[in-house]
Amino acid sequence: MFESAELGHKIKKSEYDKEVPALREALLNAQLDLVKLAKFQVIILIGGLDGAGRGETVNLLNEWMDPRYIQTHGMGDPSDEEMDRPMMWRFWRELPPKGKIGVFLGSWYTWPILNKVFNVTRMADLEQSMERAKRLEKMLVDEGALIIKFWLHLSKEKQKKRLKALEKNPLTRWRVTERDWKHFKVYDQLQTVHEMVIRHTSTAEAPWMIVEGEDPCYRGLTVGKMILKAITGRLEQEAAPKVKRIAAAPLIAPIDHLDILKTLNMSQVLEKDKFKLELEKYQGRLNSLTRDPRFKKMTVVVVFEGNDAAGKGGSIRRITGALDARQYQVVPIAAPTEEERAQPYLWRFWRHIPRRGRVTIFDRSWYGRVLVERVEKFISDADWMRAYSEINDFESQLFRHDILVVKFWLAITKEEQLRRFESRQETGFKSFKITEEDWRNRKKWKQYEQAVCDMVDRTSTEIAPWIMVEANDKNFARIKILKRLCEQIETKLKHIPQNSSQKLLKG
Repeated sequence: MFESAELGHKIKKSEYDKEVPALREALLNAQLDLVKLAKFQVIILIGGLDGAGRGETVNLLNEWMDPRYIQTHGMGDPSDEEMDRPMMWRFWRELPPKGKIGVFLGSWYTWPILNKVFNVTRMADLEQSMERAKRLEKMLVDEGALIIKFWLHLSKEKQKKRLKALEKNPLTRWRVTERDWKHFKVYDQLQTVHEMVIRHTSTAEAPWMIVEGEDPCYRGLTVGKMILKAITGRLEQEAAPKVKRIAAAPLIAPIDHLDILKTLNMSQVLEKDKFKLELEKYQGRLNSLTRDPRFKKMTVVVVFEGNDAAGKGGSIRRITGALDARQYQVVPIAAPTEEERAQPYLWRFWRHIPRRGRVTIFDRSWYGRVLVERVEKFISDADWMRAYSEINDFESQLFRHDILVVKFWLAITKEEQLRRFESRQETGFKSFKITEEDWRNRKKWKQYEQAVCDMVDRTSTEIAPWIMVEANDKNFARIKILKRLCEQIETKLKHIPQNSSQKLLKG
């Protein structure tokens, strides 16, 4: 694979100087068209060997393009804040919005490769990391992003020559570190792993482009022209008449009309006196669990979904009433903002993933894509159907990083919802809770019911199962939620040793 990148590609300096002005002008024009259209973002990964010119290439791109619309991220060693979250989090939060270009010096491939080369992880771990990277890239492309991946290559002999030349010059000596020579000593192992990763992750959505890095003129022109071609090609696609996308195969309801919502016993009631005793018991238990020393080594993400007026807010307050205010965050999810619409769908949730020892509660969540966006036809069938696998993959990444995901669906009957709606309208301090949208959603009860059943069927996994809560009686629902949350945390704590530590940035 790398043989073609070792042919000694070179461009004369005179030719380089002649071509650069026109290339820079074309890149700037393409960049301004991208900003004006604001229909997609460009994500550029600059990977490769030490000494192959990665830093110089990034600096060149910033020199050639408008710095207002290009964001550069040098992804070096992770910070303590980043180590507290899944590896992808540090990349998720830095993704450029639509209309801008994000350049990553180092990528989601870097740490999995280094971990394998230095025997921190096994081959199976690297293979799983590659699959996760491919799924991330496919999701970003499906959301509209243009991904351009460069691998800058040098032969072993040329890398050694390059590092020595940089080290010899007093003006460039600072650019060569112990890390560079440490990597040079394992060049052959790095070469083997690099080739395997590139071979397995060069996809139709995001192919790798291998560029010989020895000659700066050849390297700079090649990268610049490839970026120009990719952006202008995509701009032309956006300007062309749209071809209607093929609709996804429909999900079929059970022919016997039996679904999980119909199996719930909605008549369960908890008397007020018993509720008070149970509330004190389980709030105390929850508080004790979150003060366990092992809790500092895990994270809890609680998801609340349910019918309108099912009692999500009251249930959340019973949880937060048992927690230290410095320990939790409640994230209410409404219609996306302009900033959020400029990013991939999951971005608005990625950025709220908490650090270790914290609890984040989502009042509505990423499941809106397969519920309200599906039913209201805000997106195509293909988009909400692919969301099931994207959500499962997201929750899997959280699980791998010792983040406990607890998901509650609060169910009420159609009759109970009507009673609560009418009560809200008649009570002054509750009237703000009822809107025209609530009444409109109620007219689509059947469609929402089907969407809920499909959601549970396709996203209730072993690592993040849905907990169905019969919520016609608020007291019963609140105690069931507290009890199940405590059980989930207790189970997670049992798998965390007292003296465990988290130092590995998992791919």
